[in-house]
Amino acid sequence: MKILYAIQGTGNGHLTRAYAMAAEFAQREDLKVDYLISGRSPSALFEMQAFGDFSWRQGLSFATRGGRVSLLGTVSKNPWLQFWQDVKELNLSSYDLVVTDFEPVAAWAAKRQGVPCVGLGRQYAFQKHNHQLPINSLQRAMLKQFAPCDTAIGTHWQEVPELVPPLLGHALNSAGHGRTAMDIGHFLVYLPFESLAKIKELLAPFNNFRFSIFHPQATRMENAHCQYYPPSRQGFAEVFSQVQGVISNAGFETSSEALALGKKLLVKPLSGQFEQYANAHCLAEHDLASVMFGLDRECMSMWLRHAIPAQIKWPDIAPQLVNWLADGADEPVRSLSLRLWGQEKENRQATA
Repeated sequence: MKILYAIQGTGNGHLTRAYAMAAEFAQREDLKVDYLISGRSPSALFEMQAFGDFSWRQGLSFATRGGRVSLLGTVSKNPWLQFWQDVKELNLSSYDLVVTDFEPVAAWAAKRQGVPCVGLGRQYAFQKHNHQLPINSLQRAMLKQFAPCDTAIGTHWQEVPELVPPLLGHALNSAGHGRTAMDIGHFLVYLPFESLAKIKELLAPFNNFRFSIFHPQATRMENAHCQYYPPSRQGFAEVFSQVQGVISNAGFETSSEALALGKKLLVKPLSGQFEQYANAHCLAEHDLASVMFGLDRECMSMWLRHAIPAQIKWPDIAPQLVNWLADGADEPVRSLSLRLWGQEKENRQATA
């Protein structure tokens, strides 16, 4: 079977899922997998060896300014003509299947050319009404049309029919479950859409704690109780495994990693990003994280001193998803979902 695996490059969460899948694809001689990435400049991509000689397209992305999504910027700055040209010119005739993690070029090309397409990722959890993820009908329609698919596999933190647990990969799970001592009072800060100056201002009073800040504008430096790092997948994972807690936007993947490793979690949803607001609502409703809607020192002070972490031990689902794809994606998604959540229940009972 020959598969085109298409990745939305705007967020590192999409790439994290793709790394987990790529590691499993590499073990299969019966699968030939090519990768396509869009939504981020090639110069801004890093540590991409897992995807081999991948293809790149400009794609579409949300524009942000001052820590919030800019609707005007999103409409005006996206290359719409180039996007449709790329959709028309992407030849899928040699592929048996397209898998898209919210990547629109390959998704629309598959729709136009009649190639079966599986949508795999967080955004596909919003395709059907779910009271845990409150978005309106217009927002749901926008997500459906951005990167359409024939079969949707959405990821979620808790059991919902036809959704599956987070796709974290064996590397994260083995690195964090009890193998690294937790460094009490040490916190990782990952707020890539916020101004670095505003982050420094937020953290300044909390000199009884230590912070490791990963940010696109940062260079490696240490300043009093703060250490700054540029983006690094390996460096991020190493610090992540050590810290007591995580402060981040309300993206799904970083939140999932924190919950898998039992880190206390404080999230700030990206203003104007309805998916992150829905994530934040769900996390707060189920006591999985604390939420702040601005860079709020009072909220952060309470969280640093009083918040209690949650932990969920999800199964490593990447090998099972690869098997499911290799079998032609014939098993109904509801059956796949029940099987994977059954493993999460077994993990929970084993540690009760």
